[in-house]
Amino acid sequence: MSVSSQNPPQQSGNNLDPWYYNYAARTAGLAASEVRALFAVASRPEVVSLAGGMPAVSALPQELVIDSMNRVMREQGSVALQYGSGQGVPKLREQILDVMAMEGISASADDVVVTTGSQHALELVTKLFIDPGDVVLAEGPSYVTAMVIFRSFQAETQHVAMDEHGMIPEALRERIAAVHADGKKIKFLYTIPSFQNPAGVTLSWERRQEVLAIAKEHGILVLEDNPYGLLHFDAPPPPAIRSLDEDGVIYLGTFSKTLAPGFRVGWALAPHAIREKLILANEAAVLSPSSFSQLIVSQYLDTIDWRAQVDRFRGVYRERKEAMIGALTEYLPNLSWTDPQGGFYVWLTLPPHLDSKQMLPRAVKELVAYTPGTAFYADGSGRNNIRLSFCYPTPEAIRVGIRRLQNVINGELDLLETFAATGPLDTVRDRTFSAPPPNLD
Repeated sequence: MSVSSQNPPQQSGNNLDPWYYNYAARTAGLAASEVRALFAVASRPEVVSLAGGMPAVSALPQELVIDSMNRVMREQGSVALQYGSGQGVPKLREQILDVMAMEGISASADDVVVTTGSQHALELVTKLFIDPGDVVLAEGPSYVTAMVIFRSFQAETQHVAMDEHGMIPEALRERIAAVHADGKKIKFLYTIPSFQNPAGVTLSWERRQEVLAIAKEHGILVLEDNPYGLLHFDAPPPPAIRSLDEDGVIYLGTFSKTLAPGFRVGWALAPHAIREKLILANEAAVLSPSSFSQLIVSQYLDTIDWRAQVDRFRGVYRERKEAMIGALTEYLPNLSWTDPQGGFYVWLTLPPHLDSKQMLPRAVKELVAYTPGTAFYADGSGRNNIRLSFCYPTPEAIRVGIRRLQNVINGELDLLETFAATGPLDTVRDRTFSAPPPNLD
């Protein structure tokens, strides 16, 4: 029997995967991130995990959720267990407007698309806009899984430098000019302006306006990801970028940080034409987001003082952030770090001759986990940076974790001093190196 040219025989794969040569080229971007690889280690009870950004769901009284679930099943059970709209439950979309109003956003529920978490919205937007070889601009450092998504659609992520006030507008202008000089196309600017992941810094109000003006000048869509904006410790962050422009900004939100991630309910607020395509893409991907989860979240928002619960989360995270900053000040006083005013993360800068990725096995042996800075750059930068998450461990565990981290860093410095081929390094010998500002380039 002859083999049709329309159905060629399977090519040989590698030793682990016989289908290796059958995958689409874009799957080359689907590599396990350093963050995800840490979860197996961090789940061991003896390890203090300062790695993953898991919310403190223990601060959410279970009876509040149980009551909402019971009421949904009693009153709307047949709807909750059925397929729903590809755009999302209408009442929940109206309630999302109240949530976004706290960020200064005025919008229509018609332009809200509910998704299976905000990361799903990020993937849908990327699918709609990215062709192979396109460029996405993002802060440096940036959210690791966003870059995984961009890479999986064969986009190139190019970073824009930050400082303690967020993305630097002049650096954005320079990056845009460089990309255009290379003949490449920029599809959108991805930014986490409030309590950024991983750096913890917040884009100032003046810079929000300037960044938006630069994007509009060059015809670049802004993709504003805002999972942490309501989780401020004292003063709230500036209004969302979307509050300034409804036509040039897609805003992504989520209930994962202000309620619980297990519901997997997020949303996108998009300009009208983009919204239509988002709905079609949502239907193509999942048919409809979970009616059950949406109705529970809607019931929660309708019957619970959710603003007071957000305040409770703020208090929990404020206490844990203060515990981390206090422990860093006590155990690692010669290093530098960011001091976030909200969110989940501190960005730690090591001496330039230390490598946080190579140091990680020693850390795991010392029973502390963190995320190496290289995870948050598309170009391999960030080797002397560490993201520390204070959201999940208790204040006591945070102090233990930072003390263990001190042992790890001191051990690495001792090794460098012992084996330096050209003699002792001055900054290692006396341990009094001058700490530069946190490296956000």
